[in-house]
Amino acid sequence: MSTDARDADEPLGPSEWTASGQVGVGPWPGGRESWPEGPEYDPELLAHGDTRNVVDAYRYWRREAVAAELAARAHPFHVAIENFGHDHNIGTVVRTANAFAAAGVHIVGRRRWNRRGAMVTDRYLAVHHHPDVAGLVAFARAEHLAVVAVDNTPGALRLETADLPRACVLLFGQEGPGLTEEARAAADLAVSIAQFGSTRSINAGVAAGVAMHAWIRRHADLSRAW
Repeated sequence: MSTDARDADEPLGPSEWTASGQVGVGPWPGGRESWPEGPEYDPELLAHGDTRNVVDAYRYWRREAVAAELAARAHPFHVAIENFGHDHNIGTVVRTANAFAAAGVHIVGRRRWNRRGAMVTDRYLAVHHHPDVAGLVAFARAEHLAVVAVDNTPGALRLETADLPRACVLLFGQEGPGLTEEARAAADLAVSIAQFGSTRSINAGVAAGVAMHAWIRRHADLSRAW
């Protein structure tokens, strides 16, 4: 298992410093003499400004310091998505996992994934790679995490009324085919998202966001939200 599910030759995608529409802050007011002290602060950001897409609490912080702080306050759920066909929704899943402070994201199957939709949020949380479902399940068992398959399949419980485990891995399939048979068989619990329209399935990135928010509603301490 790798903690970096990125190929060396893969483009980095958009930069948090150059993406259009970002709103940040300029150099620290008052000059160098008034800079805050602490190892978390980045002298380059203090001197030149911080236009990254981060909450105000992390303004002027080093990237490594932000990642460490997020790891310390992470929720005890992980997110996994199968990538046997190079799914383009993974970037969205990673960005949403960052927003909800997931403990980690797991890419199952192909190592390469389209990072553009992540908007560099993968730099702030652990992204693991497993070559197959068995590798993910081994990780989950070792960490005492229930594997929750999220897929519209017969026999799945309604996500809206299911009692999601606190310590778990939310496992998603690819757009279209959904989860593989191996993933369904390995799951401790299967849940589906209630739908009322004509489409048979919803976008995998959207489904992941819905499921993560269901976990937040059930288990998160909302007083800790920004």
